[in-house]
Parts: sequence; C-alpha cells; structure tokens
Amino acid sequence: MYKVTTHNEKETIELAQNMESEKFPNMVICLEGDLGSGKTVFTKGFAHALGIEEAITSPTFNIIKEYPNGELPLYHMDVYRLEGNVEDLGLDEYFHKGGVVIIEWADMIQDYLPEERLEIKIRVLDDVEDARVLIINPIGQAYEELCEAVL
Repeated sequence: MYKVTTHNEKETIELAQNMESEKFPNMVICLEGDLGSGKTVFTKGFAHALGIEEAITSPTFNIIKEYPNGELPLYHMDVYRLEGNVEDLGLDEYFHKGGVVIIEWADMIQDYLPEERLEIKIRVLDDVEDARVLIINPIGQAYEELCEAVL
C-alpha cells in the first residue's frame, strides 16, 4: 500500500500521467472518494496522457463513456447511480477489451471487480485547501510493478 499527498489539481494530474506511462492492456483502476475529491481530475490526467483530446467529464448519467482514440481505448465508468446493480452492464467484457478501465465509486461494486486491479482511495485534507491523500493499493503483480516504477 502506498500513500501519496498531492497539494493541488496539477499534482493529482501529474500522478495520473505518471501512472499512465506504465499502462497496459486490460488495466483496471478503481477510484474511491467523496464527491469533489478528485476522481474525475485523476481520470482527466490519465486520459490526456493517453492522447485523448476530448473533454473528460464524469459519466454520472451515462454510466460508461468510451474514448477509443488514445494510445489505448479508455472506458470511464461512474457506477454511483447503479447502487450495486451492474448485471446488465457487461462489465467483464470491458475488463477484457484491451483498453484501460477507470471506475469511479468502484467500492460500490466490489463483488464485480476483477481479481487484479489498482485501487486508489482519494481523501480530502480538511485543513489544506486542494490537498488530497491518495491511498494506492496494487492488487496483482502488474499493478505492484507499476507502483514500484512510479511511486
């Protein structure tokens, strides 16, 4: 488990870009954190580093947004509104499409996540404006190697 403190959005984006540099097909990143904690900011940084030029917004009402035009396809999910009801999404199919899956509110669908993944919990530091603590938990060899390379 790793703990990283970022002091502003720019540092959160840089962390995401550094992780993107170690990307691989079928990578799954699970983001957890309160509203406004920076889950979409992290995703924007990762997507930009992938070469995706489209504006990245939270897929709250779409559930899944697909960005096929980067170095790898990006599948950005927000499962908050599903309340754990994901049977009809074909999640497993996304995990094996050869792209990168980033899931906001992933803790709400814990039972459906792949065995190997990168979990990132984002916490707002109340006493420091814009500061965040990211608790990064690599599950599986590839994710451990990614963290060793980047953190």
